[in-house]
Amino acid sequence: MKYFKMRFFMLGICFGLMLGTANINALEAEGEQAKDGINVTILYDNYIHTEGTKADWGFSCLIEGTEKTILFDTGTKPDILWHNIKKLNIDINKVEQIVISHEHGDHFGGLFSFLEKKTDAPVYIPASFSDAFVKRTEKAGGKVVKVTEPVELCKNVYLTGEMGTGIIEQSLIFDTSKGLVVITGCAHPGVTEIVNKAREILNKDVYFVLGGFHLMQKSQAQVQAIIKQFEAAGVVKCGATHCTGDKQIEWFKEAYGDNYVSMGVGKIIKIIE
Repeated sequence: MKYFKMRFFMLGICFGLMLGTANINALEAEGEQAKDGINVTILYDNYIHTEGTKADWGFSCLIEGTEKTILFDTGTKPDILWHNIKKLNIDINKVEQIVISHEHGDHFGGLFSFLEKKTDAPVYIPASFSDAFVKRTEKAGGKVVKVTEPVELCKNVYLTGEMGTGIIEQSLIFDTSKGLVVITGCAHPGVTEIVNKAREILNKDVYFVLGGFHLMQKSQAQVQAIIKQFEAAGVVKCGATHCTGDKQIEWFKEAYGDNYVSMGVGKIIKIIE
């Protein structure tokens, strides 16, 4: 009897440890949205995850579960953005903040159409955006907020501030219990530079980085060097998409294995706190 009691006791401990590990390491990339934690839904991308959505060159994602719901970038073509929003049953009335990473059409193309239906969400842009962009945004009903330095958008959510010398860009940072989560538009200033900037701002390692990495012209050796820099910055999870390049994405997949998170329109990335 003592033997059986001890055996069940040990099985219970093992089962509990398994559950504990699952909770600690949980970052789901499939299925329905998590009730607790942060949900990142890809609305616009070069690749498709959910059948019935449309792919196109560009990027957009919706962040829920943070203090405020954030739309990050708006893709290229308004009709494709709206098709995907409808297909994914996105309620645009929940959007409370809009962030545009940089002034390229594949990241702000859907903005003005979106603002026709949703004008009460402030639009955060790098301060160096053109006057023409600002005027067009305001004409569409948007309230522009110019960003230069790192800023807290809402609780535990930050912008890097303006980065780069040629193409100026800003990226989004979440401060989570697992570490920092960084979302990039195209990473024109350099994806490792953005990761290091996030670490500098919040003095924590980056747990997960996703978005466009703009590495299409980079060799395998150059991508491997970036991967090593990611590892040095504590990056555990990676999700490269959009302008990263097909071959380059494959190299990230090979390096990260089970810790690589595939992207594509309709993908829901659940970061469980």
